[in-house]
Amino acid sequence: MQLLTKDRSFYSKLISIAIPSSLQSLIMFGVNTADTVMVGSLGENSIAGVALGNQIAFLYQITCYGIAGGMGVLMAQFWGKNDREAIESGLSITTKIAAVFGLLFMMLAIFLPMQVLSLYTNDPLVRAEGVAYLKIVAISFIFLGLTTMISQALRSVEVVKLSLYSSCVALVVNIFCNWVFIFGNLGAPRLGVRGAAIATLVSRIAEFLIVTIYLLKIDKHIRFRLSALLHWDKGIFRNYMKNGSPVIVSDVILGVGSTMTSVVLGHMGAVVTSASSIANTIYHLTSIFLMGVANASGVITGNTVGAGEREKAKEYGKTFITLSVLVSILAIAIIQLIKGVIFQEFNFGGNVIQVFNVELGTKELAGQLINSLSALTVFMTVSNVLTKGILRSGGDTKFLMVADVLFLWVVSVPLGFITGLYLKWPPYIVFFLLRSDEVIKSVWCMFRFYSWKWIRDVAVR
Repeated sequence: MQLLTKDRSFYSKLISIAIPSSLQSLIMFGVNTADTVMVGSLGENSIAGVALGNQIAFLYQITCYGIAGGMGVLMAQFWGKNDREAIESGLSITTKIAAVFGLLFMMLAIFLPMQVLSLYTNDPLVRAEGVAYLKIVAISFIFLGLTTMISQALRSVEVVKLSLYSSCVALVVNIFCNWVFIFGNLGAPRLGVRGAAIATLVSRIAEFLIVTIYLLKIDKHIRFRLSALLHWDKGIFRNYMKNGSPVIVSDVILGVGSTMTSVVLGHMGAVVTSASSIANTIYHLTSIFLMGVANASGVITGNTVGAGEREKAKEYGKTFITLSVLVSILAIAIIQLIKGVIFQEFNFGGNVIQVFNVELGTKELAGQLINSLSALTVFMTVSNVLTKGILRSGGDTKFLMVADVLFLWVVSVPLGFITGLYLKWPPYIVFFLLRSDEVIKSVWCMFRFYSWKWIRDVAVR
């Protein structure tokens, strides 16, 4: 059985999509975690507060990924058919849906922040820091949503470098504004976690302006017109609800499941919350290229299926699975390497500096949680490439919705609540069990892949 395609054009296309996507993911990771890292010197309550405050932003971001990803399935296949008008109509639909959800999440975060964060932790100091952060960062939700819709549409037509450039600008702006407002530099007041929220807001606005100006003034692929926002293509919307809505359900359910992880860990104490935030930061940093492979698998598979090349879609799918395993093994090695140095003290000009200013117990626990993530990395990567890339872009969205909902809510979440809140098992075991659905899902989706039932042409108007 041939596990790697010999088609050189495949690898050329893979590199052209995966590398910019990976770099963009790296930059986005920097934007999303710069707040957590730069408030690290303020102590565990600030770290935990920002981490929990970001859970609402994360849930909205996951919702946006679902909205955009559902239409992305259609857009990638429409691009394979060279149907630009359908892509423009699809983008018009998703921007309006994302704006409505953005307003809902923003109102919830601004007017009921304490009630929301009380679901995650009963520590009043952590809640206070989280509320201060969340009420400001909520304003950025609208900009984040619209940027996600535009970026997904451009990625579907193989324009991937713009998102990289806009994310680079957002990262620089975020870090600079963090330095100014968190610590009170250049005459600005020292605002702590509020300063981190302001920095995120400014960076999201900058990112939105870049992608919007490009879409309207420079892009030659979609050729989007503002007048398209006044129209609602009923045919594409019906197709979207049929084949794209399962993606929204899947991603939202997964997002809620991820917040359930935070609920369990948050009620196990501030030390566990802080340690899990550190562990997740390390994991996401090292999984950047895994996400690049997953993004490329979605675009290439969708374009190939849309062009009617069924056998080539099978061949490319096997190659993506093989590459995901190889890259994930490399990621595990990098995770362990970083774990060995992340908590060390560094002396710069007589000043002792630590990336995370936390207690010894928190450091030890974070190391244990990182080991749990390492054990799951291969399964998580294969699952991600299959569910977010190959099977999804092949049009098998309803099957994936069942897979995402079933194992998460029947296995992972119940195990996490029982072992974490009632049996009081060690956090690293609870941490593993909360993600155990990825192990089952990767195996189940592999059987689905080799059934070839996932190859469907859904790009109809």
